[in-house]
Amino acid sequence: MASKTLARPAQTFVSQTQCLIPTLTRSMATETSLPGQQILQSYANAHLTSTAPPTNSSTTKPSASIPAHIQPTTATATLYAFPSLEPLRFLTYPFTHLLLPLRRDILHRAVIFEGDATRQGTASTKWRADVHGSGRKIRPQKGTGHARLGDKKSPMLRGGGVAFGPHPRDFSTKLNRKIYDLAWRTALSYRYQKGELVIVEDAEIESPQRWYVKEVFEACGFGNAEGRSTVIVDRNGARNKNIREALEKAGEDGRVLERDDVDVKDLLETGRLIVERKALATMFEDHVSDLTTVNVEG
Repeated sequence: MASKTLARPAQTFVSQTQCLIPTLTRSMATETSLPGQQILQSYANAHLTSTAPPTNSSTTKPSASIPAHIQPTTATATLYAFPSLEPLRFLTYPFTHLLLPLRRDILHRAVIFEGDATRQGTASTKWRADVHGSGRKIRPQKGTGHARLGDKKSPMLRGGGVAFGPHPRDFSTKLNRKIYDLAWRTALSYRYQKGELVIVEDAEIESPQRWYVKEVFEACGFGNAEGRSTVIVDRNGARNKNIREALEKAGEDGRVLERDDVDVKDLLETGRLIVERKALATMFEDHVSDLTTVNVEG
């Protein structure tokens, strides 16, 4: 009797839940796998059988930490003639120069470092101890009905010292050279990947007239309507005399900077970045400290 009374609630529970949860019945003598295990096994087999794209056997063997199909490659850029923008040939640069990912934190640190270095910090005031005068108390402490005063050098009196005014100081901060060089190449990589980096052979025009450079920049898409342009030239200033003089008159369309005067902020400001090939090569050579290792023999 006890077995019959215990079996009735179980049958009722199964009949109520059968429409909600599918049941899996099998004989104890046979082996089977649950549906969830079959799904996981098929998902794993699909990922194990996927093949990577074929790679060139002549290239360098990939490292153990980076798969072969996502190994970074070299960056290819087009060299143009200026101002006709006629393609001359292709240039190849390492991926560490023009294919770096965008690091806003690195760029921010570099721009702040450059801004701190340009602050003059020449403001100077005379404090109470710097003002010439006697230290005699100018009136009694009590009995006059006025505020308490010390000597004539008090900041509350005309001709007295300034209370905690500025003194000449140095606002410059420190930044690791490797981080700064990484920010340089990150800025160039950002402009290259956005299609805003134009590499030319010689950045020079025929005439130094204002109307001429405005027409050239408007035809090439480098003018004020596209956000101005920064032209970076090599050290030889006589070779770029016309474009320097023209952009001094038409400053609303662009500016000319020598490669030694360029900062990270200059690489990010204007709409287009026009760089001479020699100037770009020199800038890359000057900002690769984080890529070179020094062997110290102890």
